[in-house]
Amino acid sequence: MKQGTQSSAGTGTPEPRAVRGAWVPPQQTAADMDRDRDLADGTGAVRGEHTHSETPIPRPRAVVQRSSVRGQILDALRTALVGGELTPGEVYSAPALGDRFGVSATPVREAMQQLATEGAVEVVPNRGFRVIERGARELAELAEIRALIEVPVMLRLARTVPAARWSDLRPLAEGTVRAASSGCRATYAESDRAFHRAVLALAGNEQLVQIAEDLHRRAQWPLVGGPVTRGRADLVADAAEHLALLEALVAGEWDVVQSLVREHFAGAA
Repeated sequence: MKQGTQSSAGTGTPEPRAVRGAWVPPQQTAADMDRDRDLADGTGAVRGEHTHSETPIPRPRAVVQRSSVRGQILDALRTALVGGELTPGEVYSAPALGDRFGVSATPVREAMQQLATEGAVEVVPNRGFRVIERGARELAELAEIRALIEVPVMLRLARTVPAARWSDLRPLAEGTVRAASSGCRATYAESDRAFHRAVLALAGNEQLVQIAEDLHRRAQWPLVGGPVTRGRADLVADAAEHLALLEALVAGEWDVVQSLVREHFAGAA
């Protein structure tokens, strides 16, 4: 497993590397190093995880600073899933991903375990993690569950939340429009979740927000047959519904709100 390169000053300090959606510092704890050393077979790979036949992973681009290496890697892997850089059905090993991100296999393995609990990947003994293959039926089921949870809450909030509170959400709605215009599915996915999260947070139920967020994230993962299921035009149309809904909420147009909310979740399928 790679532990980074020597700095130009010859101090032995690894150079940090950029990770899409994160900036990953190269430091390892002693526990990380010991664990990886125990698992390594002397060739740079962890025993049981073969890396020679894997599909190359595009190098990440965006940079965001975070405090936890594991958290950074989890964010980067989620972005890679939504963006289609991790292909449904493919198996990826922690050492190969760690090498790509410039970190040890340990934080990658821990992040992948989290994704496994979320249903994004499954553990393949002695090999790594396989990205779950999802079809249109699963996506429709997720959309149905989201509608059952979010539509009644939004309609209740439409009758009880003051117009000024809805106006406060305009920057988030406008943010989804900008993200959609970029055509980047991963960027839009994050902005879309932020808007829905802010709306549901007005209900004052944190458990509701967390459950809805998990379902929303699952619904954004790519389907089998292609990493991108919605093009730029679809994203722009979806974002426009956010603004239209917000305007109707501010104006107190109940009938329009009902129609837009139901149409928005119908389109999510």
